[in-house]
Amino acid sequence: MLRFLSLLGGRGVTLLFVGVFLGLAVPGLAVLLRPLLATSVVLLLFFSLLRVDWLSILGHLKRPLLTTLLVAWMLLGSPVLTWVLSSNLPIPQSLTTAVILMAAAPPILGSTAIALLLGLDGALALVVGLISTMLAPLTIPPLAFWLLNLELEVGTWELMLRLSAIVVPALIGALIVRRWLGREWLRTNAVAIDGTIVLVMLIFAIGVMDGVTLTMIERPGIVALWLFVSFIANPALQMVTILIFWSLGRRLAFTAGLLAGNCNMGLLLAALPASADYDVVLYFAIAQIPMYVLPALTKPIYRRLLVQMHSAT
Repeated sequence: MLRFLSLLGGRGVTLLFVGVFLGLAVPGLAVLLRPLLATSVVLLLFFSLLRVDWLSILGHLKRPLLTTLLVAWMLLGSPVLTWVLSSNLPIPQSLTTAVILMAAAPPILGSTAIALLLGLDGALALVVGLISTMLAPLTIPPLAFWLLNLELEVGTWELMLRLSAIVVPALIGALIVRRWLGREWLRTNAVAIDGTIVLVMLIFAIGVMDGVTLTMIERPGIVALWLFVSFIANPALQMVTILIFWSLGRRLAFTAGLLAGNCNMGLLLAALPASADYDVVLYFAIAQIPMYVLPALTKPIYRRLLVQMHSAT
């Protein structure tokens, strides 16, 4: 079993690429796995906490200014910039709303796993991702109102409780399992843990595509436009963030870019009112595709640039 998981871990980004299209090609499988989405988010954070070096986490927590800057950019700077750039574009209002809300969301908790698979700083991704996620209920509602005049249905405390239901079980479980297995076992089987992370992310990638295939058949033009914009918005947010933090080092800048481009739109689904425009919700589903496709396309670039960085030092 460990050998099989290690095999998955070694081909993680490729399998994630395949997983999204499997969910589109086999909609029945997406329907089957959709009920597991919430569980997969908890498991993803749990295994990421097992995989990351906790000493590195403490190291990042001892740099509060950097962490604060990164979190502030994810939750405030990124959505405001997106609002400025997208408000006057000749695209449907529902698409503008969706893109701005996407940028206002915290990084997906799976960013830690993707960072590890790409050779980036998983500990930094985890620290910034968790803090951003816990602070998001304080920033998303006012930003949605100020930028879009949109009232969200879920209050701050309810959002915090929902987030705690994800973070607390994963954290407690990771603490218990890390103590039980020991640091040496976790280090020796790191690739197998990566494989488990890939397996959980595959479940999410397939399940989140439920309903998208039918919409592609019924409204191909809308889906094509939404997909086109999602493949612009995600890398654009990454590139802007990389440039902003470039002077702090390539690995940190790439990790920050990954976090900025891969936003937790599942959190927004919980906050949107029942009367929310379906096309906004549709974008949140379609925007998952670049999250799983881009790592496979960009991994050789990250590898080359990170190797150059190590060679220069």
